[in-house]
Amino acid sequence: MSRIYEKFPQLSRKQPQVLQLNVGKKCNQICTHCHVSAGPDRKEDMDQQTAESIISLAERYKFTVADITGGAPEINAQFPYLLEELTRLTDKVIVRCNLTAAMSRKKILVELFQEYRPVIVASLPCYLEDNVDQQRGEGVFHKSIEALQWLNKMGYGKDYELTLVYNPQKPVLPPDSLELEVAYKRELEERYGIVFNNLIAIANVPIGRYGEELQAAGLYKNYIELLKDHFNEKTLEGLMCLDQLNVDWQGRIFDCDFNNQIELHPMHKAYHVDEFSLDEWMNAPVAVAEHCFTCTAGCGSSCGGALAGEDIA
Repeated sequence: MSRIYEKFPQLSRKQPQVLQLNVGKKCNQICTHCHVSAGPDRKEDMDQQTAESIISLAERYKFTVADITGGAPEINAQFPYLLEELTRLTDKVIVRCNLTAAMSRKKILVELFQEYRPVIVASLPCYLEDNVDQQRGEGVFHKSIEALQWLNKMGYGKDYELTLVYNPQKPVLPPDSLELEVAYKRELEERYGIVFNNLIAIANVPIGRYGEELQAAGLYKNYIELLKDHFNEKTLEGLMCLDQLNVDWQGRIFDCDFNNQIELHPMHKAYHVDEFSLDEWMNAPVAVAEHCFTCTAGCGSSCGGALAGEDIA
């Protein structure tokens, strides 16, 4: 089989619609698949001044969606402010919820989630305890189940949107998300009375802690080859980097959260929200590298899940 590309193709931007914020690398878990290499000992954490600069940007430019991630966004001190202001300024706010971290701040989050009703996107890599704990840490599965039951009691999964995220444990592409969703819904409801709206399947990106895991196991090259062999050009038009700004905990702008974590800067320079120019941004090419093949392999992968319905490889 001949490959379409050995190097990732150049991309052209669309008008920015999504403002994604990574509030830092602090987290209560150390997950093996984490592209952020987040954990309890990380010090990178968004401060008030940076949060205010981001809100100022959102006031100057109309974004349709705000997407708050981390680390564990719920444990960042700026989270309540960001949630309130971005709810005011955008049509939809997504919170990429760390279920166990959310439980540790349950009292605060009940009030915030009830008032602002963000879309909750939460990682649950399997409906089986052993698989989840192996990837995310001992005891994480039961805490995650407790958190999902708590979200259900607030109306999430019924009246308000609750999306679960699957990602593979092994260096393989994720399976069909629709078939997986059926199994998740059946097993979680039968076993724990949990309901949710959607399931998305996301491929693991070989950077950060996950890249280090692959390197240590001697599997990094094989995984990159797998991604390239399954390149699907039907995914290109839907790539999230085309219409998204990703802002890190220091207020620097990137094309996506993966470029953020390896500091692959657009325009080959650090670019802060305070100096953002829409014209300059639109005229700059998207920064791409080898890890970008993750998003175009098979059915494609993004923060919103699959990008195409068919693997043409």
